Amino acid sequence: MSDLKTKKNAASVKAYLDGIIDDQRRKDCIKINKLMEKATGEKGAMWGKSIVGFGTYHYKYASGREGDWMLTGFSSRKQALTLYIMSGFNEYETLLKDLGKFKTGVSCLYIKSLNDINIDILEELIRRSVVHMKETNK
Repeated sequence: MSDLKTKKNAASVKAYLDGIIDDQRRKDCIKINKLMEKATGEKGAMWGKSIVGFGTYHYKYASGREGDWMLTGFSSRKQALTLYIMSGFNEYETLLKDLGKFKTGVSCLYIKSLNDINIDILEELIRRSVVHMKETNK
């Protein structure tokens, strides 16, 4: 089995955030950083070169592969802000209908700008996902 390439490391979250060239994107990431700190009660850490992750949980697949991953996190990508909602979105249909303009992947929430969404709904989505991940990965 190959090792996971994206791992928690000692790189500076502040340096990552300060390095975001677009002013509005940097401000959005700083706000998301604060929301995720509040939801997890933990400071962010860099995972790989471009993901800020919060908290950890241990997973083990039926195949025997296991490891540690973040409870939630985000990254400033070229096309959009990517928020990692590790519990997925099946349980959050009601929240999503009032969130605003976004796209989803399996556990990724893609938004162009925080101006496009309801921040209170986003905060609740992150909070519920973190609670779910903590409860199901005790």
